Amino acid sequence: MRRLGELEAEIMDRLWRWKRPATVREIVDDINKERPLAYTTVMTVANILYNKGWLLREKQGRAWAYSPVRTREQYAAALMEDALGASEDHPAAFAHFVEQMSPEEVSALRQALRKAGLKDHF
Repeated sequence: MRRLGELEAEIMDRLWRWKRPATVREIVDDINKERPLAYTTVMTVANILYNKGWLLREKQGRAWAYSPVRTREQYAAALMEDALGASEDHPAAFAHFVEQMSPEEVSALRQALRKAGLKDHF
């Protein structure tokens, strides 16, 4: 899975935070609080995200309302899976990853393993 580009990530971040469908106008207005960006630019990138399968859309009046297909967590998991695939030595890659984790992250990993039914594997 390819990482999202800068503007793609900005759009997805808003949709993930808002947890509701949003129009390009709403997204542009929010981005413009931080920096100027043209409506057509955001419309083009939202359409690209739709065509890539990242967004769903449905008509809301004359505009499209966009919503994410995947959660932020599913996106992060796919990135981690791809990063692991770049290594020929998965145990070593896992070891380096875990060495960099905070105690809170290790606890979250243990909880995720238990939830996945792998409690006896760590």
